[in-house]
Amino acid sequence: MKAIACLRRRDQRGMRIDMLCGKEIRPIASLAIGALVAQWRSEFPVLRTRVHGKPIVYLDNAATTQKPRVVIDAVSRFYAEDNANVHRGVHTLSQRATDAFETARARVKGFLHAAASDEIIFVRGATEAINLVAQGYAGPLLVPGDEILVSAMEHHSNIVPWQKICQQTGAQLRVVPINEAGEFRFPEYARLLSPRTRLVAVTHVSNAVGSVNDIARICAVAHARGIPVLVDGAQAIAHLPVDVRALDCDFYVFSGHKCFGPTGIGVLYGKRARLEAMPPWQVGGDMVRSVSFDRTEYMPIPHRFEAGTPDISGAIGLGAAMDFISTIGLDAIGAHEQQLLDYASGGIARIPGVRIVGTAAHKAGILSFVIDGVHPHDIGSILDRDGIAVRTGHHCAMPAMEHFGLPSGTARASFAFYNTVQEVEQFVQAVHRVQEMFR
Repeated sequence: MKAIACLRRRDQRGMRIDMLCGKEIRPIASLAIGALVAQWRSEFPVLRTRVHGKPIVYLDNAATTQKPRVVIDAVSRFYAEDNANVHRGVHTLSQRATDAFETARARVKGFLHAAASDEIIFVRGATEAINLVAQGYAGPLLVPGDEILVSAMEHHSNIVPWQKICQQTGAQLRVVPINEAGEFRFPEYARLLSPRTRLVAVTHVSNAVGSVNDIARICAVAHARGIPVLVDGAQAIAHLPVDVRALDCDFYVFSGHKCFGPTGIGVLYGKRARLEAMPPWQVGGDMVRSVSFDRTEYMPIPHRFEAGTPDISGAIGLGAAMDFISTIGLDAIGAHEQQLLDYASGGIARIPGVRIVGTAAHKAGILSFVIDGVHPHDIGSILDRDGIAVRTGHHCAMPAMEHFGLPSGTARASFAFYNTVQEVEQFVQAVHRVQEMFR
């Protein structure tokens, strides 16, 4: 954080002014932060990749993040040295694998500031975690006429599972609207909560436009009426400090691949009382204490929700990713990514015919935009020729795109701490070239 503070002091004294797209842009880089980012980048082998003969500029971090060497090594080391199934094995390799797996659970517990490790459930990703809560928690409680509340900015993974459970039970899905900036509308939220509301499910950070929701406030309003809250933290976990006890959410979910960990691994955090009240969703091996042909007794949490052989290497890799993020520090990460977002937003806003979609006062490092007369897929394809990777389309958030009147979606650049000011400059200049091509 000293480097970040130095960066800001230098900027306030007046650093040099660069010309970008014919406009004056104040740069955000300093030698100190530049050296730090270079050090961070050196940990990611894929960032040395070339695309179409050019160094890759990877700005698709909201879709998935790249993996540092420490995560790759942790996964490789498990398979090379400790590979065995976890739990109940008495031989040495099984005990070592179990220790590494449960140590990873403890690392996630610490990263989220949960009360206990048994509040951490390993799943395949945020999508499976939401389905688990929909089927295991909401399903047994819902009756016809009950309501589940979501927001208009949700990812499909935080819409479709609730639609399905509503169809199964006769409950109804209600939607909290967002304003034209892409912000959660609290007055409407308070009005939509009713005696029939059984659960609120809302994203921490919008994957489509980057809006950051005030989760503590959302939880407080719901809890005042005795309503539990599930938070989709997939886009927040690698960019914002998350303290589930301070937020007071009942459930928090995220995917490992969004926070520099492996694919196919994710986490469901749940308050102990909520988890203990839930029946298991998937059943089978390793989540049972005893089985006969007459009855089955299930294991306590967290194991009752982890049927079958888990993704052991994925959990170990996720634990390594948690440690890696903690070493850098989420405050430093957030400060750097905010600087990148501000710099990119300023540059994009100065290009004629280009419009930023999502202008919330509080945003994470996600920049969605459209160019007049240009399909988002064309934008992405042309940028790819310059080695610049962005996401295009509806971003698995069709209702949000419909809200903004954009059926074809947007182009989306999303930043991580390993991105640089120079990469942002390349991106802005490339967008300017696309705009000129179609002018």
